[in-house]
Amino acid sequence: MSDKLSRRRYVAGTGAALTLGTLAGCSGGGDGGDSSDGSDGSDGSDGSDGGSPADDVPSEVDEYLADARLYDGTIMDYTGKDEVTVAVGAGDVGFAFDPPAIRIDSSTTVVWEWTGQGGSHNVVSAENSESDFESGNTVGEEGHTFEQSFDDTGIQLYYCTPHQGNGMLGAIEVVEA
Repeated sequence: MSDKLSRRRYVAGTGAALTLGTLAGCSGGGDGGDSSDGSDGSDGSDGSDGGSPADDVPSEVDEYLADARLYDGTIMDYTGKDEVTVAVGAGDVGFAFDPPAIRIDSSTTVVWEWTGQGGSHNVVSAENSESDFESGNTVGEEGHTFEQSFDDTGIQLYYCTPHQGNGMLGAIEVVEA
């Protein structure tokens, strides 16, 4: 599990999508092994959000993400953080959000950051989501961001319009701060 957390720290801290492909066994890009951000990540100083995996996934999230890429049945716990970053265009072909499932406190801002992989993406709330939100037109440019604060508790479900059928799904559990 530490490899997965390190990979997420590297991506969340730098937005480097090629690292994900390399770690997944694809060619191209750096291996991220040299911690080129100047940190080994052991103290969290690499800019990571510092989430930890949790097994108590709400059934609504688990059902929605059943076919989502990168979803392993856990939810990353980011409670206590003011801001959390989710990579857009993650995974071996760039059709995933990473992490796909997160838990945050109310009033936390989620920043979706495009990796530049997998073509053009967007972020759109699903019909059963507690809130309505949308990033707008699809974008393929690395470094593009979309931010949304979630003040109300509940389940936020979302997807990428062109890649929804490919499993590009995400979910947020917003809990009382």
